[in-house]
Amino acid sequence: MPPAKMHAHEADIDTDLVRRLLAARFPDWAHLAVEPVDSNGTVNAIYRLGDDMAVRLPRVEGGVGDVEREVLLLPRLAPSLPVAIPAPLGKGEPAEGFPWPWYVYRWLDGENPVVGGLAEPGLFAADLAEFVTALRRVDPADAPAAYRGGPLARRDAATREAIALLHGVIDTDAATAAWDAALRAPRWDGPPVWVHADLQPGNLLTAGGRLSGVIDFGCMGLGEPAVDLITAWSLLTADAREGFRAAVDVDDATWARGRGWALSIALIELPYYRTRNATIARIARHVIDEVLADHAAMDH
Repeated sequence: MPPAKMHAHEADIDTDLVRRLLAARFPDWAHLAVEPVDSNGTVNAIYRLGDDMAVRLPRVEGGVGDVEREVLLLPRLAPSLPVAIPAPLGKGEPAEGFPWPWYVYRWLDGENPVVGGLAEPGLFAADLAEFVTALRRVDPADAPAAYRGGPLARRDAATREAIALLHGVIDTDAATAAWDAALRAPRWDGPPVWVHADLQPGNLLTAGGRLSGVIDFGCMGLGEPAVDLITAWSLLTADAREGFRAAVDVDDATWARGRGWALSIALIELPYYRTRNATIARIARHVIDEVLADHAAMDH
């Protein structure tokens, strides 16, 4: 069964298309099994190719540049990171009615972590902190700006619009108060650093309860470090969250902005994906609940 569509103007993608594209571009791989991957990804459709490769096709035109950025930059990052990241193996051109470039990657084993289901939340938090710290230490020379990573205030209008759309679904007064508090945090005044900018559960891989890989780097680039703290509210328990905060060594203002990033992303995702992707909507709701609980605890 092809991946369910989530967006207007999404390309028609199915197993037969992938087979035809492979036969035309990579005939040596065309005999391998092709199976759709049940992924939370919203920008790309993923098909497993044989045992050790994956085919990645943009669902929408906006995802084309993300994948091109990955292919250019991931080989530069990989040697500096403590866990596996995608390795591009080949590029396919538009063909067979598919309008955009597509790519073959090496397959990464692992499972997406389950919200509320980490076997070793403290160890996972330590692994995640090691990844975030290693990434932000990579040489920033000639790196592009991240898709996310600028001042939180740039998201103010979109975040308030999302809060309005969620009236009757969440506590919008509490969400507004938590968002206002995040906006009051001092802005980042240090140099930009490398950030993944989308460290959500669907972009993390685990094996044996430990972080084993990070995928989907389409939002990566230079930004302020707060954006890579969002996983603290989507996956970590309160105790593990504190351990993660200590390990990434950020000040109060950066932590507050990280909480704001987590809240803003979740608020914007929830109304959009409520009827389009149940898993992403459930994670967004969990993040909102965690951030609001965190904010309420700060007021007491």
